[in-house]
Amino acid sequence: MAAITSHLAILSNQHPSHLQLKPTTVRMSMTQQTRNPRLHWASLQADIEAHLKSSITIKQPLEVFEPMHHLVFSAPETTVPALCLAACELVGGQRHQAISAASALLLMEAATYTHEHLPLTDRPKAKPEPAVKNHVFGPNVELLTGDGMVPFGFELLARSDGGENSEQILRVMVEISRVVGSTGVIDAQYRKTMDTRSDGEEVCHVEEIMRMVEKYEGELHSCAAVCGGVLGGGSEDEIERLRKIGFCFGMIQGMAKRGFNEGNEVNEARNLALQELKFFKDKELDAIKILLNI
Repeated sequence: MAAITSHLAILSNQHPSHLQLKPTTVRMSMTQQTRNPRLHWASLQADIEAHLKSSITIKQPLEVFEPMHHLVFSAPETTVPALCLAACELVGGQRHQAISAASALLLMEAATYTHEHLPLTDRPKAKPEPAVKNHVFGPNVELLTGDGMVPFGFELLARSDGGENSEQILRVMVEISRVVGSTGVIDAQYRKTMDTRSDGEEVCHVEEIMRMVEKYEGELHSCAAVCGGVLGGGSEDEIERLRKIGFCFGMIQGMAKRGFNEGNEVNEARNLALQELKFFKDKELDAIKILLNI
């Protein structure tokens, strides 16, 4: 696909790469995880959730932390944070090195979901989505809480640095802020809004849909893979290959979510990812390759 290929050509021109935190509990042996990549993937998800639950406790002021806790853990599950940990492990790092970055990415996605699903009554009713959460709080609380999740994610990252990896933490912050900012996820949200008619029906322009997939799922997964590679101590070559692999994974997921399950675009993205994965042929790839089957 020309759009994916041209984008991958641009990806190698982005930013220059390591972190420390308290280790989290791994619920199964690495032998078990290697035998069953899905168990490994589930353990990554579980560690991120445990880390976030220990970070977002329900405490005073309750009007701040109750909504945040609810909105973060009621958002749909995403593969972005776990990919960050998987990429960290792929380059030889330990998952605790990237757990704060993975948690920050989950917060960014939860904030995006919250803003996209505010309980407003003065806008077109879009088609029902598979995962629509119950609105426990009013639109004013959800709006402000969503806004608060983003800086809280950066706070988690800043507090995770023991003073030895400031350069890597800063680089990860730059990566995340670029992807969730006005030229990334916010741009995708704007495009989605502009492509919704007054009756709530989304207008299907294939090129515009692919652009939204690129800006949202593609860039988010690309960012997650880069952050994991940086914090795991990967080389620049490894990090840039992870950037391309993550982008392809995201494009595959985003296209599948919008009904493009087959076709040249999906196959090309999968083939490009597999080609880049050959560079890591001497490493354990099963946990990452599982994304290619989504």
